[in-house]
Amino acid sequence: MWKEFREFAFQGNIFDLAVAVVIGSAFGAIVTSFVENIITPLVGILAGGIDFTGLSITVGNAEVLYGNFIQSFVDFLIIAFAIFMAIRVLSKFKKKEEKAVEEEVDKQEQLLTEIRDLLKEQHVK
Repeated sequence: MWKEFREFAFQGNIFDLAVAVVIGSAFGAIVTSFVENIITPLVGILAGGIDFTGLSITVGNAEVLYGNFIQSFVDFLIIAFAIFMAIRVLSKFKKKEEKAVEEEVDKQEQLLTEIRDLLKEQHVK
């Protein structure tokens, strides 16, 4: 059992996963800070200073803080949109790189085809 565990624990995939979790956590902290400290205040200014966190209703002896839920939902939408935009920008860069590589391969194929045709012509003569 120890041998199987060691093989499992020290596989490359496990280390890749661990690195991804750490980087994901750090990225999550960056995005959360960006949204809480930059985006949310700007949206609040644009929306006339609306702050949902103060909204509540008292039912019997319990206070239902539905404003916190609304604010969390708005924060989620902002975070999701920010991540969407970041991924969209990264995807555009990746597509440009792929297109450049594809064009380079196409040029190589074209040159090789021309060389092949020239060799065929010389061989026929």
